[in-house]
Formats: sequence, C-alpha cells, structure tokens
Amino acid sequence: MNYYLRRLTFYVVTLWAAVSLNFLLPRLMPGDPRTIFMDKIMRRGGEITPAMRRSIDTIFGADDSSMLDQYVEYWGNIFRGDLGVSSSMFPAKVTDLIGSALPWTLGLVGLTTIISFIMGVAIGAFAGWKRGSAADALIPAMTLLQSLPYFWLALIFVAVFSVSLGWFPIIGGYSLREFYAGPELSWGFISSVIYHGILPAITIIVASVGGYVLSMRNMMVSVMSEDYVTTAEAKGLRKSRIFFWYAGRNAVLPSLAGFGITLGFVVAGSIVMEQVFSYPGIGKLLITAVQDKDFALMQGVFLVITVTVLLANFIMDLVYGFVDPRTRSNV
Repeated sequence: MNYYLRRLTFYVVTLWAAVSLNFLLPRLMPGDPRTIFMDKIMRRGGEITPAMRRSIDTIFGADDSSMLDQYVEYWGNIFRGDLGVSSSMFPAKVTDLIGSALPWTLGLVGLTTIISFIMGVAIGAFAGWKRGSAADALIPAMTLLQSLPYFWLALIFVAVFSVSLGWFPIIGGYSLREFYAGPELSWGFISSVIYHGILPAITIIVASVGGYVLSMRNMMVSVMSEDYVTTAEAKGLRKSRIFFWYAGRNAVLPSLAGFGITLGFVVAGSIVMEQVFSYPGIGKLLITAVQDKDFALMQGVFLVITVTVLLANFIMDLVYGFVDPRTRSNV
C-alpha cells in the first residue's frame, strides 16, 4: 500500500507543477490573446469600438487582476471544464476543439501504438528465443526501420502509395466530398475513415515496431541466461511454459515500462504524421495553435497532454507493481 500511496503523491505533485507551469508560460511570453485577436480584426479592415473592446476583455479575460487571483481563477476554470475561447477559431471553445480532435488521435495513434507493441514484443520474444537461428535475420531489418526518420518515411509513403500509385488518399481523415456536412454515424463514413487511416497507421507501425523488437529480443537473450531459466529447463518443464512464464514474463518488463510512456503520449498524437497527412487530430490542432499564436488553445492542448501522460504512467506503475512484486518492496 505504501508503494501506491507514494506513486499517487508523486503524480499529484507533478500534476500541480505541470499545470502551474502551463499557467505561467503564456503570461511570461510577449503579447496576449486579446491583442492578437484585435490585431487580426484590424488587419482585415475592421474597427475596434469601446463596446467591442469590453466584449473582447470579457471573453478572453482581463489582466487587471493580480497574478495570484488569475492563478486561482485558472484552477477554478479547469475544475469547471472551461479552458477558454480560441482566438484563431473564434468563437469556438477550446474544449470543443479538443473534443472534436481527440477521438481521431485516440482511434488512430492509440490503436496503432497497441498493435506496434504487441507485434514488436511477439517478434522480439521469438527472435530472442530462437537466437542464432534464421529468426535473427529480422534484426538488421528492424534496426534499419528504427533508424529511419519518421517524417521521411511518411513523405515516402505519401509519394509512392498516394501520389504515384493512387491507392490511398493524400490528406484528411475522411472524404470531404462525400461527407461535406461533417462526421456521421453510418457505414459509409466509417469505411471512409478506415480507408483514410490505413496509410497513416502503416506509417506509425513501421516506424515504431522496430524499437520494441530490438528491446524485447535483447532482454529475452539476457533472461534466457539466468539461473531460474536454466533450472526450469533442467526440471524438464514444457518449452511453452518456460517461454511464457519464465523467460517472456520477465523479459517484457522493460518493454512494458516503455509502452506506458509511449501510451501516455498517444493523446499528443503523432504530430509529424498528422501534419503530413493533414489528419484532424490533436497534433495538427497543436501546430495550428502555435502558428496562430493561440495561447488559450495551446494551454488547453498542453493540459490534456500532460494529464494523459501522467495518468497513463500512473496506471502503468500500478500494473508494473502488480506484475513485478520486487518494485513494491524496493520503493
């Protein structure tokens, strides 16, 4: 129980520090959302009247109050689920924008991350179990995949399979020509989403599976030389039992920890992939917010990413403590 309480305390303190930093950084940067929004109106030939200025101050919040008051109000808004209004996509709320982008990232990046982990662990465990055999021929190929630049691989796939061969669409999460009114619950829309997601999914899997394979293979080779595995073999236990319960169970622990970190960053999306394929996820939303200097949207996206990363790591700590009891006794 002490292990879980310590981990919970650590993540609560980390969350407080991350949220506080998320509050301070935009306020320490030059400019503010109100000024940026009014500049956009004036560049388009509009005029800022006193009444409009008061309305803008109300929407984006006035800075006349002290920093402490703003900090307390910021925490209150977070608990109420109010992350402000986007200056680049006014009058859309930040929570609405994140809510519309989040399912795309979770559906694509989350699913492909899990598939990559399962494939990488399975292939790596088999290669380590059959070390020195033909299975080791996979290792150079996995090393090559791991070393390929992620953005380069995405661009190559688009150039070959979308532009040259025309097998897959170039941009978007679904066919805008067929579903111009937006997402809908129908088989036609679902099939369009799957079709548009195939190439980005392949890109993520190919780019990330190599690391899991190499890590699992090396750990499997290391575990196979341990005394308890040798003892299990000497007792005449079935090879399948030794593979799963003695070697594989212990070899997967480092990969499981790395998977927890990767899973936490799923909400951040694959920024490069979403930009290359113009996929409507959190990564593309973050790039849009940075380009338009939309501080409220940047804060909202960073907050969601932070909470998700901490929550995923906390859950993996709980799982890790359950799978490996030595963790609970050493902390």
